[in-house]
Amino acid sequence: MKISIISFSQSGYRLSEMLYWVLKERCHEVTSYTKSKYTKKVLDESQLEEDSRDFRNVKQFAKPVDESIHEWTGQRFCDSDAIVFVGACGIAVRSIAPFVKSKKMDPAVVVVDEQGHFSISLLSGHLGGANELAEEIAEIVHAQPVVTTATDLNDKFAVDIFAKRNGCYISDMSLAKEISAAVLAGKQIGFASDFPWLGELPEELKLCTGEEEEKPELGICVTTGYLQHPFVHTLYLIPRVITTGVGCKKGTSKETVESVIRRACDELLIPSVAMEQVTSIDLKKEEQGILEYCKERNLPFITYTAEELKEVEGTYAESQFVKEITGVENVCERAALLGSNKEGKGRLIQRKYAQDGVTVALAMKKWSVDFE
Repeated sequence: MKISIISFSQSGYRLSEMLYWVLKERCHEVTSYTKSKYTKKVLDESQLEEDSRDFRNVKQFAKPVDESIHEWTGQRFCDSDAIVFVGACGIAVRSIAPFVKSKKMDPAVVVVDEQGHFSISLLSGHLGGANELAEEIAEIVHAQPVVTTATDLNDKFAVDIFAKRNGCYISDMSLAKEISAAVLAGKQIGFASDFPWLGELPEELKLCTGEEEEKPELGICVTTGYLQHPFVHTLYLIPRVITTGVGCKKGTSKETVESVIRRACDELLIPSVAMEQVTSIDLKKEEQGILEYCKERNLPFITYTAEELKEVEGTYAESQFVKEITGVENVCERAALLGSNKEGKGRLIQRKYAQDGVTVALAMKKWSVDFE
């Protein structure tokens, strides 16, 4: 997690120092800032304790903030996963207010008082991870964690936390809120899944296989597509488990690559958020149209040699022309399946789809829902 810490006083500066070093040791990417002229002299070398000599350069650990706190916060909303204010809640609230947009976009915001008594999850408790970060910080500084999300307080199933832990896209945040409200009201939520699961279903969920005479109107469906509609009001949770194999003529535009991939996905009503990666043959590793498509969607682009593709077992659509150019009779299907096999046995769910000089195939990796 990319964390930005800011302090406003001498006491806060000292506390932020502890957080900086410990969070970095725990593999977080941490940057510390200070917004006070009094903190610049607080760690004069003469003030360092004898057992703190290893931190003689600690005066430079925090960057001074010369711009307004409004400007600083706006920048951090763009470049950080989490912001930790070491100071008063009022400062944090006024600072973040102009930039708050939605659960899906906002970074986690945690407030720690300068004496380290409380660690407060202020914004994006679930999806942003503020609840977990507040508890981690509380453990570091021996503070009391303050978490106010209702499902946590009542020890109930939280669909947004469940989705985040399983790496799933939430199709409708408004419906997710309705599910949380229903859970808190003691109602049972339907559950359907195209995937097996580990652990036991929470008591708030009722497994529905499609054979029940009666099932809840409100339910969750873990799937890669929108083909089925098991409940009157269905919240789709989409895991990123699809590998898209692509082949194309040299010089094919990004727009054409995008259009053909979209049409191939539409055959199975698969949304782009289910895509984990794009794969092809190494002859295409510099193909601008594919590279631009992947960059725009923050998708890895992985290529394989003809020899690696030949080793993929199975029966595939053959093209003598493709074989003459690449050395293998099919690129998209083999590349898709090879990519999906990296984390277990994958399977083709969409065979070669060809249009406008682009070929696309879709494969799904082996994956399980985790309730543990």
